[in-house]
Amino acid sequence: MYNQLINDDFKVFIGKHQNREIDFVAQKGNETKYVQVAYLLPDEKVREREFGNLLRIDDNFEKIVVSADEFAEDYKGVRHMHIRRFLTD
Repeated sequence: MYNQLINDDFKVFIGKHQNREIDFVAQKGNETKYVQVAYLLPDEKVREREFGNLLRIDDNFEKIVVSADEFAEDYKGVRHMHIRRFLTD
């Protein structure tokens, strides 16, 4: 994820919001993306943890959870992407 964001000319940081870690905060010009990475999202508890960090951020920048799950279903307005798609888009 980090290398892909760097290759796309983003400056990449590890973020914190209300004592919760955001895996990657990527910035390029006026564009900001928040990216959480999880191997799999097998149940509601894991989904709430991974998406919940992003849902607590009160701005309109893009928020993405990347995983290896074959389904890629957005969750409460946060985008969910399969890792393959993230690396090739």
